[in-house]
Amino acid sequence: MAHNSSGSGFSDSSVHVDVKDYYGKRLQKTSDLKTGACVAPAQPLPAFVREALKKVHPEVTARYYGCGLVVPEGLEGCRILDLGCGSGRDCFMLSLLVGEKGHVTGIDMTEAQLEVARKYTDYHMKEFGYKEPNVRFVQGYMEALTEAGLQKNSFDIIISNCVVNLCPDKKRVLAEAHSVLKDGGELYFSDIYSSGRLTEEIKNHKVLWGECLGGALWWKDLLQLAEEVGFSQPRLVTASIPTVDDEQLRDILGDFKFVSATYRLFKVPKGNAETCQVIYNGGITGAEDRFQFDSRYTFKTGEVVEVDGEAACILKHSRFAEDFTFQPPGGSCEPCCVKPKADTVDPFELALQSGSQGLGPATGGCCSTKTADCCK
Repeated sequence: MAHNSSGSGFSDSSVHVDVKDYYGKRLQKTSDLKTGACVAPAQPLPAFVREALKKVHPEVTARYYGCGLVVPEGLEGCRILDLGCGSGRDCFMLSLLVGEKGHVTGIDMTEAQLEVARKYTDYHMKEFGYKEPNVRFVQGYMEALTEAGLQKNSFDIIISNCVVNLCPDKKRVLAEAHSVLKDGGELYFSDIYSSGRLTEEIKNHKVLWGECLGGALWWKDLLQLAEEVGFSQPRLVTASIPTVDDEQLRDILGDFKFVSATYRLFKVPKGNAETCQVIYNGGITGAEDRFQFDSRYTFKTGEVVEVDGEAACILKHSRFAEDFTFQPPGGSCEPCCVKPKADTVDPFELALQSGSQGLGPATGGCCSTKTADCCK
């Protein structure tokens, strides 16, 4: 059933109405959340990110319901889109990191959240010393980015932080993201995934939807949907097992397992590129000497690393092209050449390798019921 229209072709579904009510009215602070469905990043935040967060106004942070941070590398001068920006905490932090020549757009369907973001835009621009604002906020839907006025082929990076699961049509979200990204652009996002396709009971449970579990995508479906809309194969970066404190919700979830995973998807040419040897030149802010691209590849400055054909294609055609030196085809692999780790595709396997805990009472992290910081 459709509700309020958000443009010429897209309308609210009952899920959108419920989610807007949950995040616009029912949640007033992060501790109102009932689960830790989104968890903190698997790695500590770089110092420059922590310093940028300190400059965000306390009211913006208090009304933010996002899970751990989603901050890719190489942001200076980039045009970034934040899907489900909520009260704007990440947008303001990113507006400082991209610099005055970069730009950040936040989009959210919940007006109550956007009111907070807009209220403090001038505050942050003055705090950062910018002459002109480099951040804006748009009310709209992830499934209808172009209808919200966002231009095709206009963003270098899209980030999304535990919100894609709140959308009924994941394929449309991915297709819209692919459309507004520039060639070589990246969708870098964290979300909740399930161990299988969920039952109708779980998918129709309003609280589980609001808590980011009822709309969780089966992780194998992400791989298929990404390919169908034109993205490169998703590169798994980190994965952790979330916590669910509420016993009644755990009973409803039954044997289904959930994982919080970060992926990076690129809009690059497809083809059977050959294995390649690359050298990281260093210098990326926050990764000057060591750059973890995904769970398979960690590059150290000056070290020769053998990468698979798709990774080579991504590095050559993305914003990282100037950060690497590519060895001539057919070059011999010297003793210093680093072979890649085995490719871990299953996020549950990666979470186990990382020592993440399973479902059960919260043991801490940013999304326990005491300190929940999940799902904008």
